[in-house]
Amino acid sequence: TEKTVVLCGINIYFCGSLQGGVNDEITLTAYIIIALLEIPLPVTHLVVRNGLFCLETAADEKENHVYTKALMAYAFALAGKEEKRKALLGSLEKEAVKKDGSVHWQRPGKEPEVDLPYYRYRAPSAEVEMTAYVLLAHLTTQPAPSQEELSFASLIAKWISGQQNPNGGFSSTQ
Repeated sequence: TEKTVVLCGINIYFCGSLQGGVNDEITLTAYIIIALLEIPLPVTHLVVRNGLFCLETAADEKENHVYTKALMAYAFALAGKEEKRKALLGSLEKEAVKKDGSVHWQRPGKEPEVDLPYYRYRAPSAEVEMTAYVLLAHLTTQPAPSQEELSFASLIAKWISGQQNPNGGFSSTQ
């Protein structure tokens, strides 16, 4: 699904297929906060502060989609909100798929992978994307990530690198 959202007088185009199929205000807010913090705007900026408040409320109040949790974990990591980052990463770890010495996340209700000879399964782009956000959340921390976090991050990176196609790209145009 595609749509245009107006934020602060600016038209922003969103493509739903690049949002892990999640299309709600919390996910959109997380995307925007990540972009603003990567500029970098300070966490004290009014828009960032209000957006983070919205994300904190959402993280505390309701059950969120795994994709939304991945985005929020990275947003909190960029904002230096360690407690929220760790809480979301802990929740995400419970939902992780641990297989063949690697770790990744997939959308709930997804059909299991078919194990066929001479066929190498590659995950949909949304799953590569959400797993990459979890990796970023693990590595974006002050002080530097612990040895335990780095070890776990390497299992995530192993899965992501296994999703590359023969040309070095992924299934997405991102």
